Amino acid sequence: MKKGTEIFSLKGKTALVTGATGHLGVSIAFILAEAGAKVLINSRSAKRSDLLVDKLNANGYTAEGAAFDITSSQEVAAFATRLQGQPLHILVNNAYVGGAGSVECAESEAYAASYDVTMIAAHRLLKSLLPNLRLATRQCSDASVINLASMYALVSPDQRIYESSNVVNPPFYGAAKAALLQWTRYAACEFGKEGIRINAISPGPFPSLAVQEANPSFVEALAAKVPMERIGATEEIQGPILFLASSAASFVNGSNLVVDGGWTCW
Repeated sequence: MKKGTEIFSLKGKTALVTGATGHLGVSIAFILAEAGAKVLINSRSAKRSDLLVDKLNANGYTAEGAAFDITSSQEVAAFATRLQGQPLHILVNNAYVGGAGSVECAESEAYAASYDVTMIAAHRLLKSLLPNLRLATRQCSDASVINLASMYALVSPDQRIYESSNVVNPPFYGAAKAALLQWTRYAACEFGKEGIRINAISPGPFPSLAVQEANPSFVEALAAKVPMERIGATEEIQGPILFLASSAASFVNGSNLVVDGGWTCW
């Protein structure tokens, strides 16, 4: 690493990325590994976790599988036991599952499920892994928790660009992500004094490759709503992640870094 960029080095650090095998998760895992961290790859699927671990290791990086369900208190506790006595310098709460549909289409149960995997899981992981985060701060005076929120935590989706109300970005998604932003601020105030920084990133339009291939007209409509007139590429989440994970952001706490090409500026 060249002189002047050491501030972004994660050498000797350990990071846990939830939802690491997803669309943005893979890019997040790669940038943390490229910067020198040992990355723990979380997924509910051991097979998918192992495939990404193998890919990272094949590129000369350090990664280990961490297959468990973040919505299960028992499985999170088991993982925390496995990590007992080891510092955790970086925790990225990226996992999400959910459906689609407007308020009229949505079932009430979808709100609880979305909140569980977004908000309650972030709380569950932070509380369970506090001893590990505190070990990290004793080791290098810094630990970083990064919560992946969304532009839809800040604004509502434009339902006019969707083919029908059944496929619109759902209300429970934005509501859960908005709650995550408030929890980020709360946790930042509680743990900042210990050197545990809690921040959020709110990605904008980063449609998956499957969506891009299956529905190019929808992608064009998304791009038309962005001041930069394009959608985001997955690697464009990497710089913001690396910044917040590293000592370059040592005095950044309780922030929400919006990565949306200007979508929320209109």
